Amino acid sequence: MTPLTLPLLVTAADAPLSSAGHAQLLIAALAGIATVVLTIVWAKFHPLLGLILGTAVLALVAAVPPEDALTSFIDGVGSTFGGVGLLIALGAMLGKLLADSGGANRIVDTIVDRVDARTLPWVMAGIAAIIGLPMFFEIGVVILVPIVVLVARRTNVSLMLVGIPALAGLSILHGLVPPHPGPITAIEFLHADLGYTLLFGLIVAVPTLVVAGPLLARFVDQWVPVHAEAVAADGHAVHRSTERADAQGSRSAGSRQQYRTGGGGTTTTTVAGGWGTGVLSEQQREAGATRSPTFVLAIVAIVLPVVMMLVRAVGELVLADGTTTRSVLDFLGEPVFALLVGVLVAMVAVGRASGMNRDQVNASLGSGLPGVASIMLIVAAGGGFKTVLSDSGVANVIADAAKGSGLSVLLLGWLIAVGIRLATGSATVATVTAAGIVAPLGHSLDPQHLALLVLAVGAGSLFFSHVNDAGFWLVKEYFGLTVWQTIKSWSVMETVISVVALLLILGLGALV
Repeated sequence: MTPLTLPLLVTAADAPLSSAGHAQLLIAALAGIATVVLTIVWAKFHPLLGLILGTAVLALVAAVPPEDALTSFIDGVGSTFGGVGLLIALGAMLGKLLADSGGANRIVDTIVDRVDARTLPWVMAGIAAIIGLPMFFEIGVVILVPIVVLVARRTNVSLMLVGIPALAGLSILHGLVPPHPGPITAIEFLHADLGYTLLFGLIVAVPTLVVAGPLLARFVDQWVPVHAEAVAADGHAVHRSTERADAQGSRSAGSRQQYRTGGGGTTTTTVAGGWGTGVLSEQQREAGATRSPTFVLAIVAIVLPVVMMLVRAVGELVLADGTTTRSVLDFLGEPVFALLVGVLVAMVAVGRASGMNRDQVNASLGSGLPGVASIMLIVAAGGGFKTVLSDSGVANVIADAAKGSGLSVLLLGWLIAVGIRLATGSATVATVTAAGIVAPLGHSLDPQHLALLVLAVGAGSLFFSHVNDAGFWLVKEYFGLTVWQTIKSWSVMETVISVVALLLILGLGALV
């Protein structure tokens, strides 16, 4: 059996909670997933309620005793929240402090001021990838996209040429690279190795960003010829998007600021963050910042946790297990510890360095938590759904049913995530649900291919964002696009990311 073939038999460590036959269990799985989809898409329920109701239907159809189903669900919620919730919280705190202090805007200002129009799309992709490391997608959009509009106006570059690379950088990091909620949750469910997942995730992310960012932007610019001057003249697109982001729990940094034009004159526009040396945004002033942190300190605060996790990954590859050095690196690269160190460093490097006092830094950190409470609960409920799916015996039946399909485990994980993504519109729900379904398929995989399965699920969760995805409307409003223009730009970009990433993952799977 090769590492990419499905296991012939997956056995549960404990007796399943249900004695139903295979056909009934398969129907239970379909009924549970259908309930999740219908409650979210048709009934417009919050995904948390949809996952709870889907779990109830799954247990009912599978003839799992109610008390056993409830115990299994609560166990799954608790273990998932304990493994993933703290990471989400720390990541949100780090991202919020970077936004409030002006650290994220400092990176953008410093890099963009040193490039010409020809290299600007590549630079915007890199900036988005850097900013996207610690920040959730919606927060990254609120911070970065208004600045993208401003950069396009300043340099007289088409909006899609710089907008698509920026969006691609944010989206790819969100779907493929820990410590974002999707990859971290899939790692937890599949018991994958974080080091391999992070290493392979970066290997896949870079070429995917090149293809789906600057290269694709040239074609999207022809399909959707939008210029930033028209968008800025309207002004309503940015305003509506900021309101939508606020409704999702992300406080906008919109403020009227000045920036210098190439001709030496000045103009004003509504942007999320300050533009130009010495100009503070309203968000910075409200947070108590009196100056922007330096570029170097802002970069250190962002990349330090990822570097610590990468060092651990390298140690796992080159050092023998059980050695003192390996144990130290394993501890330093533990995601919770790495993110905690990142937050503590950011408190000084960008918080205090921006003039914020101790109380203001703490207030900024705390204000990052309410916006991700919904994400944490959705992920935890997905863990409950996954546990009931496994404990009832449904997951093993799905694995047995798939063994004769002839499909690669990686392709199967991608296809399941794609189906749920198209139905629900949520990348997080797609990742959580698909990872729970394919978890039994990973029992016979080696650590490298298990990490690739995590990435395959993450890639599938990004496929073709459309009208049932909040991100679709966020992008539409920020760029002042029509629905059809958003499909030809944002939706196409998401599909290219998903497919290119899958091809790279399958290629890595054949090599390792």
